[in-house]
Amino acid sequence: MSELIEIEGFTNQVLGWKAWLPTVDLDSASAEQVAVLEESHPQAKTSDYYLTLAHHPDILRQRSQAFNAIMYAPGGLSRAERELASTVVSRINRCVYCASVHAQRFEQLAKRNDVIAQVFADPATAGTTAREKAIVQFAIDLTLEPASLNAGHIQTLYEQGLDETQVLDLIHAISIFAWANRLMLNLGEPVFPEV
Repeated sequence: MSELIEIEGFTNQVLGWKAWLPTVDLDSASAEQVAVLEESHPQAKTSDYYLTLAHHPDILRQRSQAFNAIMYAPGGLSRAERELASTVVSRINRCVYCASVHAQRFEQLAKRNDVIAQVFADPATAGTTAREKAIVQFAIDLTLEPASLNAGHIQTLYEQGLDETQVLDLIHAISIFAWANRLMLNLGEPVFPEV
């Protein structure tokens, strides 16, 4: 991380996350629970989030497969643009933890964080290029008013150089964060580093 951003309660620093529900105890976890944790994420066995979701291993498996396919699939929309859209959704939904994680990932991929500071300050005006502005606005619109989207919204993305595959990738990334944010916001809370 090149510089710390702290704006409107959002940050790009590494945060922890604490579950409000009991987590799966690895010492007494079933073989299926351990297997799905190992499949889901490299740090799943130490993450309260994954250890909470592991109570239902089938759901966690499907969640992780969908998430990983959407966020890490090769081709289509760039990984950085997927992370930008995810950060916007998380900012709109006020999911401080997810916004932090995906702001960091955007910065790692894009090697800059100017647009992240803009997203944290005022998503409606964020974007350093016309393409970024279109992606950010689409993420806002799909998050706040999904039933209001129409072909004109897609046309705006086409006009900024996105193709059909990239538009679909963008919609998938935005949509999965509607779910991810709700899980994070309703199962626990972010933990800020002690100063």
